[in-house]
Amino acid sequence: MSDKFSKSEKKILLNHFSNADDSVFAITTPQQVDRGALMSRYSRTDKSMRRVFLDEFLANKKRGEEFYTRVLIEYGDDSVAELGAAQIAVEGLSNIAVKKIEDRRIGLSYLEKSSRYVAWNKKENGVYKFYRDSTIMSSKFADKYLESCNLDFDVYSQNFEPMIKYVREKYPIEKYSFKDSSGVEKQFAKLKDSADIKSAEVIYRGSTKAKALDILRGLLPASTLTNVGITGNGRAFEYLLTILYSSDLEEEKILAAKIKRELDSTIKSFVRRSDDKYGKTMQNYLQNIRKTALKFTKRYVSGDSPKMSLTKLVDYEPESAAIDKVITAILYEQSPGIPYHKILSNVKKMSLGKKNQMLLTFSRLRKNRRHRPGRAFEMVNYTFDLINNFGMFRDFHRHRVLTLERQLLTTNHGFKMPKEISILGIDKDFKDCMYKSKEVFKVVRKKHPAHAQYVVNFAYNYPYFMRLNLREACHLIELRTVPQGHIDYRDVAQNMFKEIKKVHPNLSKIIRFVDLKKYELERFESEKRTEEKKRKR
Repeated sequence: MSDKFSKSEKKILLNHFSNADDSVFAITTPQQVDRGALMSRYSRTDKSMRRVFLDEFLANKKRGEEFYTRVLIEYGDDSVAELGAAQIAVEGLSNIAVKKIEDRRIGLSYLEKSSRYVAWNKKENGVYKFYRDSTIMSSKFADKYLESCNLDFDVYSQNFEPMIKYVREKYPIEKYSFKDSSGVEKQFAKLKDSADIKSAEVIYRGSTKAKALDILRGLLPASTLTNVGITGNGRAFEYLLTILYSSDLEEEKILAAKIKRELDSTIKSFVRRSDDKYGKTMQNYLQNIRKTALKFTKRYVSGDSPKMSLTKLVDYEPESAAIDKVITAILYEQSPGIPYHKILSNVKKMSLGKKNQMLLTFSRLRKNRRHRPGRAFEMVNYTFDLINNFGMFRDFHRHRVLTLERQLLTTNHGFKMPKEISILGIDKDFKDCMYKSKEVFKVVRKKHPAHAQYVVNFAYNYPYFMRLNLREACHLIELRTVPQGHIDYRDVAQNMFKEIKKVHPNLSKIIRFVDLKKYELERFESEKRTEEKKRKR
């Protein structure tokens, strides 16, 4: 626990939270305090949720309304269990455990502490904030583990300010233009009004800090502690608990027990099966799946592990057949009771030119990326084989309308080092962190393969595959190529588009708002738009 509350504060908190002294707690506050606003504010601050509540929400009953106004303007039978909803905050969990939680796709929504807005260089009680797994800490590897993680945080912390300084020297504020109070774009040096100058400096500081944090985050180990807010229904929570209880990691089992305790205080009826006889049966089933899959993998799978990143389209169907299915689905809804197979027969008789023109017409109907293609475009599927750095994977992992399977985090596939690391002259320190992590990973993995993940850095490449339909590909690619996106996932999303365009040149035209450009300060234009909206408000 990073916060210590006074007796009077605890008394207040217990009227709004299920406890005031543990890292997992339920939000029980009456509806006059807006829970959604509290959760949203929590994701953009280094404060704990209860501290945010005491500092910002307790005395201001309109805080929720005010916060929503600002955020909306600026940023833009088992089923019965779904009637019970709860919001849970989990603080101080590792990036391994949080990914396990966020693997649950349906019925749960998450807001995790950002690595682009919040620096990770602070110590708590004199130690860096990373998870100290009990299995590792009671083993002969404990000292090596601590040495590796501390080195990561030392290098990160020592270079936080120098990296910001470097970014601001490379991208000086005088290079950029800003809108003044009359809405006219001017170079920074030509701004005269103090409010305009202050606004420009806010934009510049925000975008340059984000750039520096983007560059350095590869140093962080997967043991790095984070916070996550979870909103969901009872059915989804029950399945999440079953998954966590069946884990090989003690951290995840402990989290399951704590989350269950807090859910019992809010939606007990909807999660009661997670640890009863039924739940134990489910846990055994999940463990047996893993053991059986491992047995077959050892028997039948062989090959070398790539030592580099990978974005490869490995499964798709011929475009002619895919187009027929999409056109048929488009026409089906408006057809007067004609079955799918008869419409498909009609479509197959159409000329390719007419079908392509129809696709182009629907593409042109989209005026911005929020105009999502219709469900007809879900008729086409793609499977991508991906090996990208773990820091980047954390962003792609947020997409739910797809099938994603991933392996254990390892050091087998090399790592990604941003060019700025070399320019700043800390490439040796960066590589020392990577090599130390790899050394510790190898010795821990021999006995504890799941636990060894904790020491692996965000920069290490991570293997997973993703199967998604064209509609979701459109959403993912357009969202992850926006100018303010992290350079790593922008590269991968751009390559995904190029792979799809190569095999489906006509269908890919529906992905109309992909951005294939490169940017220096990725968040600059976004920060400008945000500041402009704030000033108008």
